[in-house]
Amino acid sequence: MTKLFHVSDVHFGAEDPEAVAWFRDLVAAEKPDAVIMTGDLTMRATPGEFEAGGAWLRSLGVPVTLEVGNHDIPYYWDPIRRLFSPYSRYAAVERMIEKPLDVAGITVVPLKTTARAQWRWNWSKGRVSRGSLRRALALVREAPEDHLIFVAGHHPLIEGGTKGTAKTRNGDAALEALAEAGVHAVLSGHVHDPFDVPYERGGWTLRLIGAGTLSKRTRATPPAFNEIRVSGGRFETIVRTLSPQPERSISSTVEAGRG
Repeated sequence: MTKLFHVSDVHFGAEDPEAVAWFRDLVAAEKPDAVIMTGDLTMRATPGEFEAGGAWLRSLGVPVTLEVGNHDIPYYWDPIRRLFSPYSRYAAVERMIEKPLDVAGITVVPLKTTARAQWRWNWSKGRVSRGSLRRALALVREAPEDHLIFVAGHHPLIEGGTKGTAKTRNGDAALEALAEAGVHAVLSGHVHDPFDVPYERGGWTLRLIGAGTLSKRTRATPPAFNEIRVSGGRFETIVRTLSPQPERSISSTVEAGRG
């Protein structure tokens, strides 16, 4: 069995120290095949937050890919840096950002969903540009035919039934294109609560999987991450929380691809 840990929204600067240590200790004890971090590593995109987040990710000792969240670019009160050098503080984690992974029959493809500016008031919401989708689809085409393909981005492409929302522009069209390309799952964060819901198109089932948060900014769920268990072309999402609650499956289906 292959085991992936899907974590999101740690928000260094507003992290939950107990949750961060709990996750690090679980990685050390259980040695997942990879960690997929779907954005908002930091709270305010400061150099100190990136240093702390980068040190934490490097300490895990397993392959890591990191997506960029809306909190990982300078905030509105720093418009010059936000618009013209939004990635200048990433040195501590630069090699992990949008890093494709191939591990144990699984290809992880990055999809950028953040935007420096948008034609709407709330720039924290998601957006999939044509260029971002084109790059992701090119990597999907390069994946070995026998691999499961997981796409990782920060914002859910469509809403997953959680209290928080993403309202991702072009997300529905991107989801349709990814399903047609044979993607098996899209992993995301942003809403701070876990979900796993199927999306069906033309007989193909793609799963939308969202992770909780390891920050103090919890919503309906205690600090949490997802364990994705993969075996024989089937995969299941297990929510693990820092609470007395036992781990639980939230997959409405564990099948991959054609039903």
